[in-house]
Amino acid sequence: MQYLMKPRFLIAESASRDLALLRWALVLVSLWSGAMKFTVYDANNIAPLIAGSPLLSWLSIFGVQGESSFIGFIQLATAFALTAGAFSALCSALGAAMSMCFSLITLSLFVTTPGVVESSAGGFPAISTVPGQFLLKDLVLIAASLVLLLNSIRQRRGVSPSST
Repeated sequence: MQYLMKPRFLIAESASRDLALLRWALVLVSLWSGAMKFTVYDANNIAPLIAGSPLLSWLSIFGVQGESSFIGFIQLATAFALTAGAFSALCSALGAAMSMCFSLITLSLFVTTPGVVESSAGGFPAISTVPGQFLLKDLVLIAASLVLLLNSIRQRRGVSPSST
């Protein structure tokens, strides 16, 4: 039992207090976006994205609102893990990894969703506002999540952030 209580990682903020900004920004985005998934408005807006995704299309077995609620639950769980990660080393690494995985899956929609490239602006690299730019913002979320995760791992290994 004592082994389970020992954290495998230290929270990312142990390396640099500035990392707390990334954590709380990720918490806010996950919490807000997750809560919105329980609304009919958001469910209807993400349904076409889910339908075209090889990774997510199986969620259609739950119906439009069900698939959206499922995603919302995962996002809220991510927000909870990130929040707990401010106090628990294991939750810090878990929340960062969950956030990164969620954002990677969302970013994969960039290549499976019709309408990402804006033909009226000359085609690629011009991307549409929705869904193109909406999906592209996940690059920043992936980077923030990865920074938190890597700093937790570095703390575990005893490597200071300035030596990397």
